[in-house]
Amino acid sequence: MSATHADTIVMPTRKSPVPAITFAGLILILAILPAFVYPIFVMKLLCFVLFAAAFNLLLGYTGLLSFGHAAFFGGAAYVTAHALKVWQVTPELAIIAGVVTSIVLGLIIGVVAIRRQGIYFAMITLAMAQMFYFFCLQAPFTNGEDGIQGFSRGNLFGIIDLNETMNLYYFIAAVSVLSLALIWRIVNSPFGQILRAIRENEPRTISLGYSAQRFKLAAFVMSAGLTGLAGALKALLFQFATLADVAWQMSGEVILMTLIGGIGTMAGPVVGAGILVGMQNFLATSGLPVTMVLGGTFMICVLLFRRGVVGEFLHLLERRKG
Repeated sequence: MSATHADTIVMPTRKSPVPAITFAGLILILAILPAFVYPIFVMKLLCFVLFAAAFNLLLGYTGLLSFGHAAFFGGAAYVTAHALKVWQVTPELAIIAGVVTSIVLGLIIGVVAIRRQGIYFAMITLAMAQMFYFFCLQAPFTNGEDGIQGFSRGNLFGIIDLNETMNLYYFIAAVSVLSLALIWRIVNSPFGQILRAIRENEPRTISLGYSAQRFKLAAFVMSAGLTGLAGALKALLFQFATLADVAWQMSGEVILMTLIGGIGTMAGPVVGAGILVGMQNFLATSGLPVTMVLGGTFMICVLLFRRGVVGEFLHLLERRKG
């Protein structure tokens, strides 16, 4: 046996310090960002970053395109808002109620949808999300087109007043960073490797003895739960939940964020959400047609950045190394 081969077998694999450095840098940036950027905008951006990252867990790492993620986002927002306004529970319990709701919805929709693949899977998720939309339109507790609004954020753990902007900011920032770290851990675990294998070659994964249906359902439910967390935080931030949160347009927005940023990358949803939310914030006061500009931006990204902004950047780095 050669020395090189022996070294390859004996030497342990070292963990890269890059993820730890990246998350430390993210925490530092979020800590000082309110001094330069309006905190409400940053909190909104963090909610949609988490939404896009949760969606990317399903599309980018499992290969399942869902057109119905607004059901989980808006469903959690409605339950969180209802819990705060009617049940008058503490905000952490309201958020937990919203997340549990999205997990249950994810389990119900997932059991039905994962039996199909490709466009059939996407259409089933869209159809069931539209059913949930009409349920929210008719259900008494949602107040129809008026939505749920005018509630207090309450005190976190009965101590920290979330009606104070900076208290709310650091709470949403902490939850978002921890959630992104959780997604990174899922993706880089043996479970995440199996999800990648299903995405690349499902029949071969099944031939190795793995139950693709169970893994896809688990990924779908995890994605739904994290999406629900994003929706609950968004309801807490703006103190309302409306039909716009469960409409199909919301599902379209998260797809745009993920595709523009780059599917299958951790940074892609962050960049994509930043571009889309930033453009929406700018265009809201510009007088320009928002949907047309966003559509044109998407077309440009598809033509020039086929892998998304982050995907193309990583591909360029790999080519230079090669």
